[in-house]
Amino acid sequence: MIRVGIVGLGYWGPNLVRCFSDIEGAKVTAVCDQSRDNLCRITDHFRGVTPFESFQEMLDRDVIDAVVIATPTATHFQLASDALKHGLHVFVEKPLAKTSEECRKLIDLAEQHHRTLFVGHVFLHSAPVMKLREIIASGELGNINYISSRRLNLGPVRTDVSALYDLAPHDISMMLYLLDQQPETVTCSGFDRLNPGIHDVCNVSMKFAGNRMGMIHVSWLDPRKERVLTVVGDKKMAIYDDLEQEKIKIFDKGIDAPPPASGDFADFQMSYRYGGSYSPFVQEREPLKAECADFIRCIVDDDVPLTDGVNGWQVVEVLEAAHHSLHQGGQPVDLVAARSIATS
Repeated sequence: MIRVGIVGLGYWGPNLVRCFSDIEGAKVTAVCDQSRDNLCRITDHFRGVTPFESFQEMLDRDVIDAVVIATPTATHFQLASDALKHGLHVFVEKPLAKTSEECRKLIDLAEQHHRTLFVGHVFLHSAPVMKLREIIASGELGNINYISSRRLNLGPVRTDVSALYDLAPHDISMMLYLLDQQPETVTCSGFDRLNPGIHDVCNVSMKFAGNRMGMIHVSWLDPRKERVLTVVGDKKMAIYDDLEQEKIKIFDKGIDAPPPASGDFADFQMSYRYGGSYSPFVQEREPLKAECADFIRCIVDDDVPLTDGVNGWQVVEVLEAAHHSLHQGGQPVDLVAARSIATS
């Protein structure tokens, strides 16, 4: 039985407590938060859970084997570092840390102490995204030209991080997973209307090897909630809409380039293909519970998680590059050159 402690009982923490409490082989034995009201709400519903206002006190008591960190991003690195040094397995909600350097340090600590480091990229554990990767790998869509996404809503507005760090990690993690590539360059633009320095709207563009692109639009100032990801291949196209009952739709649509010029004007005309569409069967499951179960499984089996520290670092690397681009007027950031410097 893996004893689990949850740190941070604000917006997302209570959901983590619920999921881990329902998983076979895991038991929530401790929760930690600076708010007594938040602690009481949990302990009133989950008997036998020990509350702590001090993270250090929870670490010093022999009540947990693993810790789940659902606190503001700026606190992730220090809390995760302290937990790993205490010999605990660590689950960190996205993003893993604020910088790629902090991510690399956490990866090294996890290896030194032989502990599982797991990142909460929840959509990589969702059935529709796994199905979409399967469809791409099968070649049904052909060569992938680009992936675009929109993650929009009116709120909730955060004051600790921008929409880039709050919302974009979901779409970045999905695009890297679906393409199985890291981008070569990243650009980002946006604006900070509500709080100076904290961008409410961001547009991220990633260029990949093979003339592929990834485009992400995030905002918490939009009148309509959207959670849509579109994959455009040279054979077919797919749309994943997380708010629809049928999450994935495949479209037999496309544009065929003209053959080499032969002097006939008709040869220069594009050929538009308007075929049918269908929705593949997807065996739904709760992504968060699947993610929590995978964390426990990786601890028990001593297995490398899909969303391990390296996966967390890859997403933060893109976030960090997008942040630099955003504050440099949208100038492209060369990740290939940055990786060469980091490893030299």
